[in-house]
This record gives sequence, structure tokens and C-alpha cells, in this order.
Amino acid sequence: MTPNKKIYFASDFHLGAPDYDISLKREKLIVKWLDDIKHDAEEIFLVGDLFDFWFEYKHAIPKGFVRLQGKIAELTDSGIPIHVFTGNHDMWIFDYIPKELGVKLYRGNITREFNGKKFLIGHGDGLGPGDHGYKFIKKVFANKLCQWLFERIHPNLGIGIANYWSRKSRKVNAGYDEKFLGEENEWLAIYCKEYLQKEHIDYFVFGHRHLPLEIKLNETSTYINLGEWINYNSYAVFDGEKLELKNYN
Repeated sequence: MTPNKKIYFASDFHLGAPDYDISLKREKLIVKWLDDIKHDAEEIFLVGDLFDFWFEYKHAIPKGFVRLQGKIAELTDSGIPIHVFTGNHDMWIFDYIPKELGVKLYRGNITREFNGKKFLIGHGDGLGPGDHGYKFIKKVFANKLCQWLFERIHPNLGIGIANYWSRKSRKVNAGYDEKFLGEENEWLAIYCKEYLQKEHIDYFVFGHRHLPLEIKLNETSTYINLGEWINYNSYAVFDGEKLELKNYN
């Protein structure tokens, strides 16, 4: 890492939820955060669910979110690498975001090493024990034929269906994301502990859980969940020595 530079991580902006006005206010805050960190950002990792729903048709994308897209393009044009991960709400990012905004796109976990510290980074959905229903649905959503069939639906109807699905999912899970389940029941913590049996990782960095978490797995390994920007405005920053969770106010 370059001296005095930092690496930033954030996830789960869920732009578009719950309505236009609230989402726009949150988008402006995220853009301000990106403006504030650009002076010392070595790299930026946006770890999934930037949008509450995103589907790229061949010649169309969802309306809105132009401030975030413009800011990301500005930062990549200035030479700051930005890494975007697909989440369960925006797994249908295809080539538009990488091509137009200049980001690197990932559909699964990656490992990176910074200053001798090994990181495993990913959105986190579908990992760990249980949740077999979602794991099945994820395979359906990721299926090329299913994506092709959805693309045949007019955007007015397709995006409407997806937004309805997203709102319904949020109501079903309302309150769950606010509760810490205990280290022994946090499924991403379980995944991390199982992963450590085959490979050492200093920091596991995930989103998806919507709850900022820092769990010490053993003397040298830590699981960080980045939380979200609907309630917490939380992110993590690595200064070359340690990774810390912070809130942007």
C-alpha cells in the first residue's frame, strides 16, 4: 500500500428503497462520503446491493441513481480502483456498470492481500448453513435462460414485479436484521470458522447481513460485517495495519 493511503469497504446502499425521496437523500449522503474519502483512498470496495433492484436490459437500465454513477466514474477516471460486487438484489448487473463506470465487477468471493494481511471479501448471500430456499432461488435467478426470459418482459412490468418482490422480502425480514443472533448462530461467522480450517484469513469482509458486526474468530482472524446505509451509514477502513468499522454522519 502507498504510505498514508487507506482502503475503504461499504455495502448495502439499497438505492431505490423504500421510495424515491428517501433513496435520493441517502444517495446524496453516499456521494458526499465518496467525496470525503477520495483524497486518501487507495482502493474502494463496494460489496453488493448498491441498488435495491437492478436489471440491465440490452438497451435499457433502471432510471435514477445518476449521482452515484457519476461519482464512481469520476473516481475511477481519477485513477482510484473501485471494485463492485453483485449482491442478491443487483445480481443482474452485467456489462453496463463495468464498461461505463470503469469498475471491476465480481460475482463471488475474492481474496486479496494488503500489507501482509489476507482479506476474503464478498457480499455474503448464500454462504454458511441453512437458508436452502434462498440458495435455490439464487440459482434460478443466476440461470442464463431465466435471465433471458425475464429480459423478454417489458421493463415497465419487469421492474414493477421486481420492486414488488423486494418490498415484500423486506417486510418478511423486518426486524430480523436488527438482531444479533449470537456468535454461535451467526451463519456468516460459522462460514468463516469453517473456512479457517482450510486456509488462514486475517479479515473476512461481508455485507448482506445489514448489521454492523465485528467478531473475533481467533487470535489472528476477524469477521467484519459492513452493515448498511439505511440505518447505520456504516463502512470499514483499512489503514495498512488494522481494519476498523466506522459510521458516517
